[in-house]
Amino acid sequence: MYPGFNSHVGLADGGLDSKPTLLCVLIDLYVQKASHTSEEERQFIELALRLIDVVDAATRAEAARRLTIYPGAPAEIVRRLTDNLFPSVAEQQQSFAPLAEAYSASSEGAEIAEQFFAALPEERAALLAELDGRGPPDPPVHLTATKETIAMLEASALGCRPRDLIGELERSLGIAHRLAEAIVNDRSGEPLVVAAKALAVPIDVLQRILLFVNPAIGHSVRRVYALTALFDQISVAAAMRVVAAWRAAGEPAHVRSRSHGAAGGRPPTGASPEIARQAQPAHPHGQAGALSANDPVQKVAS
Repeated sequence: MYPGFNSHVGLADGGLDSKPTLLCVLIDLYVQKASHTSEEERQFIELALRLIDVVDAATRAEAARRLTIYPGAPAEIVRRLTDNLFPSVAEQQQSFAPLAEAYSASSEGAEIAEQFFAALPEERAALLAELDGRGPPDPPVHLTATKETIAMLEASALGCRPRDLIGELERSLGIAHRLAEAIVNDRSGEPLVVAAKALAVPIDVLQRILLFVNPAIGHSVRRVYALTALFDQISVAAAMRVVAAWRAAGEPAHVRSRSHGAAGGRPPTGASPEIARQAQPAHPHGQAGALSANDPVQKVAS
């Protein structure tokens, strides 16, 4: 069982249909590792096949988008995800990777993402106002946020589980792991506000998350109030444009956020020695483990 997976499996106990979330989380945890043992591969295929048959087309499409850009993705799983999804997809499965690469190479999106993380708080507010004037992104950003997503974000923050919070943001926003880390570890908090706006997180839930997620924010009541005001000011369209930029940026060479105590992982790739020193994990954690043959997801998927 991968870390953080049990918490998602437990959602089924409350009567919620958590199978779509389980499939996306399973795939996200799989692609986080560069390589897998034959046993891990076998278990992933077995569990994924159980879930693919019981989720809707929209979930399969999102799962396919995430898995097909992973080198060496199991062909059987890719085929099952794309079969009967759209008439052309099953015949042109290989088109997913080039399209994803082209989108990730978007210079405009990457530039916006870098500008946003490098900017000061007042500069970020100005950038959001400018993006608001451009309207919603084209193509539109489709998110899979649900009530259970919001509940998981809040529970992870209040439970002091930054790694789970980072993983949930990565999954729900469809962004690179390094960017999810940068959002959580940002010292001034605007990236988290943007993520919350895009995911339709209620303002009271956002306030509780801000109080617990990062000491640099939570220890300053004034800062929490300022971020609450920003949440009210920015539009969903502007937030979606930033999310689109984060997606387009992929895994940048460097994320120049004012990160502090990178709670969920290693420092950003390509960071300077000073940034790398400041971004050491505040909450050490182990590496993702193998799926268990007795994984309770089998009970949910059956």
